[in-house]
Amino acid sequence: MEFNNTLSARDLISSVNRALALAVDKTQRLERRWKSSDGAPVFTVAGKYTARSWTQWTQGFQYGNALLCFDLTSEPNCLKMARQHIVAEMAPHLTHSGVHDHGFNNISTYGHLRRLILDGRIDAGEWELHFYELALKVSGAVQASRWTSLSDGLGFIYSFNGSHSLFIDTIRTLRICGMAHLLGHSLFAEQDSEINLLARLLTHAKTSALYNIYYGEGRDHYDVPELCGRTVHEAIFNPASGVFRCPSSQQGYSPFTTWTRGLAWAMLGFAEQLEFIRSLPDSQFGADGVPEKSVASAMLERAARVTCDFYIHQASALDGLCYWDTGAPQLYRLGDWQLKPADPFNDYEPVDSSASAIAAQGLIRLGHALGAVSGRDYTQAGLTLVSRLLQEPYLSTHPDHEGLLLHSIYHRPNGWDYIPPASKIPCGESSMWGDYHLLEVLLLVTRIANSNYYTFF
Repeated sequence: MEFNNTLSARDLISSVNRALALAVDKTQRLERRWKSSDGAPVFTVAGKYTARSWTQWTQGFQYGNALLCFDLTSEPNCLKMARQHIVAEMAPHLTHSGVHDHGFNNISTYGHLRRLILDGRIDAGEWELHFYELALKVSGAVQASRWTSLSDGLGFIYSFNGSHSLFIDTIRTLRICGMAHLLGHSLFAEQDSEINLLARLLTHAKTSALYNIYYGEGRDHYDVPELCGRTVHEAIFNPASGVFRCPSSQQGYSPFTTWTRGLAWAMLGFAEQLEFIRSLPDSQFGADGVPEKSVASAMLERAARVTCDFYIHQASALDGLCYWDTGAPQLYRLGDWQLKPADPFNDYEPVDSSASAIAAQGLIRLGHALGAVSGRDYTQAGLTLVSRLLQEPYLSTHPDHEGLLLHSIYHRPNGWDYIPPASKIPCGESSMWGDYHLLEVLLLVTRIANSNYYTFF
């Protein structure tokens, strides 16, 4: 990846404002067309959002998009729409015991509403604030209850695939456990045993760092130094014995290549948790299963650094965009693809702009956490990537296309992504998580430009 060393957040504001005008219009247009009975919109087909019955993991992004639009533009209709839908429709997500997606759905809705109240952006009574905070407490505890204990004393919040399955995606949803802990909540289990949610968060993060991230230390035949930071989508365990069995992948090409959206979840999740841990008082560490603060910070920083380095040096094209998997089988047909800008219209392998939007935020957050000197390259890489995403052909400027960020990929192995008639690969479509994460990184960039840094907590 080649990045601009002089680009600043303020330099992006005019491009951000252009994108926000499009986002508000597209969010309101989708609201007028979409029926809640249709489920959650997931991705576009020929420019129109459609649902896919798997899990409703994108519903929080749908209403979260509207809240981000309000936060960035003060458009009152976006707030009104989101508020009504969240109160009426999001309650099942709070107690959904079958998914690992609580941080996606509920921080993006109840979490943003709470933050907007505390920022003085919403007029709300005390009980409305308590309502949102209760929702966040419940959601954090329910997510933390999906637990598999391991023989080495670690453990993880298991994915919707079952108790054997650790998804790297969950590292980004961990923020719901962090928020619940911040609000003073715990998970209570059998015989009133109290489980510290910070301890559970950090144990899951450590397990993910150990089994989903590779450090070039020879853990398997492909764990070589030049591929340090390689990320596996799924780690498989024997839940009866608590023993690690093998790497796996649901949405990547193979267990020994890197699905780039999984990499991006790791980049952002570890960097965001590093920010969170550093914000907490020292008194919350070193007891109740919580490691020392310095130990936890070092673990999170190491995982964030190697995954961000892998993205910059191994996973991205010259302009910072990434294809859907670093080992995609036809990628070699593109020649030296890392030495030229990504081509979403090629005939062989699709670009995944949603992974790039997530990765951009991870790079900027790690840069901020490391400071102006040590973190400079990460910050500049993230800002450069945002700048590219705000240009065509990635920014969706056509009013009839319901998406905001084009060239997003959902599930390449399953063949779920739409291939236009004149194309050989999926391209030109959007996803609800891609649109959301573009808007969220635009909020971060705008706050940085105004010296008012944004975090979920």
